[in-house]
Amino acid sequence: MLLLGGGVYGAYAYLSSPGPIPTIAMPTLTSSPEPSSDPSSSDPPSSTPSETAPAETTPEPSETTEPDEPATDPTETSKRAQPGSPLTHDEFRDWNFALGSVKYNADKVGGWTYDSCDPVDARGALAKSQCMSAVELAYSAYGGHLKAVQVMMSFPTDKAAKTAADRLAKLDSDAVKWRKSKVHTSYVYGKIRSSASKKYVVVTIVTADQSARSKATNFHAYLQSDHASYFLLRDLTITS
Repeated sequence: MLLLGGGVYGAYAYLSSPGPIPTIAMPTLTSSPEPSSDPSSSDPPSSTPSETAPAETTPEPSETTEPDEPATDPTETSKRAQPGSPLTHDEFRDWNFALGSVKYNADKVGGWTYDSCDPVDARGALAKSQCMSAVELAYSAYGGHLKAVQVMMSFPTDKAAKTAADRLAKLDSDAVKWRKSKVHTSYVYGKIRSSASKKYVVVTIVTADQSARSKATNFHAYLQSDHASYFLLRDLTITS
């Protein structure tokens, strides 16, 4: 998917960690309950890849490639939805990102679609902005040494989404619920990024162990920006 600029407003926070790093921490986001059957959600397919993928089937992501390599076709990492259609986790596949000399890959290891924002709204901040629905995605990269969870929420208007993002930025980081089982319990990198993009808000949590620590910051920034940028075009109607 191509990274686009403009129209996206964001912030980030640290996750509290059981280890000595990071030394600056904010309260940990509350995890979503994991019932045997999520209300109004779609279960991941039975072929969902393992969080620690075999090296021979999933090449380790790299941050550089040949400068003249073409950018990845957007259809490889997202299934473009019909403009105005309900948000679903099936819109997002494995993340295969390439832009100039930058390249990242991550396996999608879980996806959930919620018909409302109740499953991810811990403190009512989303309801106050009329949040309509949400999806949750889980990714694994570098053989499981880096893991990510994304919560994406839809709102009736761009203004409502921006207001929600502003509210979340002023609250402790437990305002959004997400699945902690899909990230590391112990890590040396743990941060949350969030941004509003058109009538959507994207929250991305990334953790990494020592092996992937050096790659985590840029990986996190590109994953957040790339999927936020997806929503800049999602609901545009293209006429010939």
